[in-house]
Amino acid sequence: MNSHRPHNRRSRLRKGATAVEFAMTAPLLFFMIFVAVEVSRVNAARNTMETAAYEGARRGIVPGATAEDVRQSALNTLNAVYIRDAQVQVQPTAITADTPQVTVTVQVALNRNFWVTPMFFRDQTLTSSLTLAREQFQTVSVP
Repeated sequence: MNSHRPHNRRSRLRKGATAVEFAMTAPLLFFMIFVAVEVSRVNAARNTMETAAYEGARRGIVPGATAEDVRQSALNTLNAVYIRDAQVQVQPTAITADTPQVTVTVQVALNRNFWVTPMFFRDQTLTSSLTLAREQFQTVSVP
């Protein structure tokens, strides 16, 4: 006894229809996946830049910090997630005891920081900036 039903002509045609439907919808599905990956990567870069500006500025507000300390702190945060070719600017360029605030600006070119070929954000640069007031302390002599 044969337990298999013989394939009729209709089921064979249906298999062909499934292949055609997949061939028509697969490019749209893959396109949507690539868009989601690209937008997610830009959002991750933006969040990391904000964190890097914050970490750099935080490093710069403590007494004794230098502009290079600030720059290196921001770059360490960016390097942790493999952001390449970032520009970090620190204002003022020389931090002294009288400096009232520190501003850190981070710029990242998106072309160099994608996992797939950039389609929607080609030749775009993200910029994040943060200003924090420096910690000021005075030594007080006790009589």
